[in-house]
Amino acid sequence: MPNRLLKVNAYTTLDLVDAAARGHDFEDEAVAVLNVTSPRENPDHVKFQLELDNSHLESVPPHADEVTLSAEEARTVADALNSHAAKVEAAEADGDDAE
Repeated sequence: MPNRLLKVNAYTTLDLVDAAARGHDFEDEAVAVLNVTSPRENPDHVKFQLELDNSHLESVPPHADEVTLSAEEARTVADALNSHAAKVEAAEADGDDAE
């Protein structure tokens, strides 16, 4: 990924996920880096970062999006992710049974 803004290393949460940038008159798809971090010293927030591979984007300039979450907000997101992951796993298991 040229001109990468986020640091990607062995500690990156997810370094190749499918992603899309959507606007009113465009949609660009690309692989992306998704990272979740907190400060090493005196952690007071959780940072959720996403950067799409800008070599595949035609409609938006290279950029990374960030959301800063409190511990409570991060737990709310984690709970929602777990709930939806369970739904996907259940649907996949049902699909396996139908075969």
